[in-house]
Amino acid sequence: MDQEQKIKISLNTAYISGIFSALIAILLTINWLQVRTFKPLETKTMEVLVERVKKEPDNEDLKKEVRDLDLLARKAFFTNLWQVNTGRYLLLFGGILFIVSLRYYQSLIFKRRKPEKQSAGEEKKMKTSLRWMAAGGGLLFLIAFLSSFAVMDYLKLYKGGETGAAGAGANQESIEVINVTEVSDSSRNIAPAGQAPVAVTGDTGKPGGEVQPAPAKEQVATEAVFPSLADIKANHNGFRGPLGQGVSYASNIPVDWDGATGKNILWKTEISKPGVNSPVVWKDKLFVAGADQQARMVYCLDRNTGSILWQKEVTGIPGSPAAVPKATADAGLSAPSVTTDGKRVYAIFANGDIAAFTFSGDLAWGRSLGLPDNHYGYANSPIVWNNKVIIQFDSNKGGRVLALNSKTGETVWDTPRNVKISWASPVLAEINGKIQVVLSADPLLAGYDPESGKELWTIECIFGEVGSSPAFSDGLVYVANEYARLAAVKPGPLPSIVWENDEYLPEVPSPVASDGLLILATNYGVLVCYDAKTGTKYWEREFNNSFFSSPVIADNKIYVTDVSGQTHILKLSKTLELIAEPKLADQVTATPAFANGRIYMRSESSYIYCIGQK
Repeated sequence: MDQEQKIKISLNTAYISGIFSALIAILLTINWLQVRTFKPLETKTMEVLVERVKKEPDNEDLKKEVRDLDLLARKAFFTNLWQVNTGRYLLLFGGILFIVSLRYYQSLIFKRRKPEKQSAGEEKKMKTSLRWMAAGGGLLFLIAFLSSFAVMDYLKLYKGGETGAAGAGANQESIEVINVTEVSDSSRNIAPAGQAPVAVTGDTGKPGGEVQPAPAKEQVATEAVFPSLADIKANHNGFRGPLGQGVSYASNIPVDWDGATGKNILWKTEISKPGVNSPVVWKDKLFVAGADQQARMVYCLDRNTGSILWQKEVTGIPGSPAAVPKATADAGLSAPSVTTDGKRVYAIFANGDIAAFTFSGDLAWGRSLGLPDNHYGYANSPIVWNNKVIIQFDSNKGGRVLALNSKTGETVWDTPRNVKISWASPVLAEINGKIQVVLSADPLLAGYDPESGKELWTIECIFGEVGSSPAFSDGLVYVANEYARLAAVKPGPLPSIVWENDEYLPEVPSPVASDGLLILATNYGVLVCYDAKTGTKYWEREFNNSFFSSPVIADNKIYVTDVSGQTHILKLSKTLELIAEPKLADQVTATPAFANGRIYMRSESSYIYCIGQK
């Protein structure tokens, strides 16, 4: 290719890319004006229809019209988001191509023109002209590119009225406050953004459930009653039991069973989807979750008989990522345990979808928090307190803890955290007379106010890929991680490390503390007991298999199950006293759940086992 052809191609490329960038800039501006003028999620027609539904709750045709209009509005909203996002990248590509091709054309022109045939004035004029072209194109590109961010910011602000800390922590894939209440297995009622959700009352498990306006004040007051601490301790309502601390208050826990012969195996139920999350128990109901490439499921079992009372697929969540996230085999797509407050059960999955179901199996609400940027798979279990679902949402893009209204799914608060990714879960602890949310992630151990999300204290004491959750007992918080350290921390306005150790450290199992003792299990099969106040080691015991399940203290005993399914039961004491080592004959990595006279285990082969005295 000769020089003249290069000049011609570079000039044409500059013209085409410049025109292309200008068109994209114009389209982005038109898009912004349309969104500001017409607001895709807010129409008078929708407001009128919703008011009519409140007055005509049995009008199924009217409900269908509302759903259809709502679907069209949301499609328009997501289309705007996609257009702006795509336009921004196209504009970036066009602008860079314009500047590069123009600079290349300029260099070729000056190489072609011989100095003796071109006066100094002509050369200066040519250079000035090309500089103005480059500057003008660059300015056009800069203005248009910055305007695309303004459009995105406006859409993010508009998408659900989310501002402040909550809006700052959300990524563009999360769609805020879309309240969904399932009317029946075949129909849903979706409240438009900015309007109160329409509640469902009556026999909603059957067709024809009555749609009513939001509850009256006296009903709201009843709904707002959160279970007492005594009620929570009487159940096993989340990962590692009450408050997430790994201590069960159940009694008469069995110590003798045999999976091979069926001894003291009261029932065994297979569920359809895999998961490494733990069973959760509230009164006579047991809850677990599971997921694979095809579906995400929540299950409710009768804990006395093992029969499946209901199983619900989590689907149709607005803003849910289309692609299934990648996850390692040991994490999977359903690692977080569900949690419950005795009214609803809350489940979160590896794709960032969270859903709340009533105890009768009706979908109360569902939303997407955005696809977690996680190289192993999302594993942080949620926890509930005072009508809030609290979620540790740490990822490779940064740390974040947020609280959702347990009744509606709306964001109550959202606090960014200056930490790296972690797979630990929140723990609730009574510190200085008040409940706090305690979180661990490289490099911080920190406490947060569950009502406001305010960080109350923080201390640098941990590092690495943190998968082990904190422990708490008698005013001290304990945090540990493999290749890092074990630290006992005095929390408060001026937190301090009371003692630390680096001899035995866990990768996955979380430590547990009670009655002045700290128990820690490692992935390489060692169980160790320390004095919780001083760090003095009382005893250690090496077993033949790894631990992924966390140790739990129940009935004044330590229960820890290795990957082979064998549970090692020891007395909670300063001296090593092995009580029994019953085996399930099935591999186990999930932490068991406990109820009076019962143990519930989830196996790697997707079975739930109930162990108790026959």
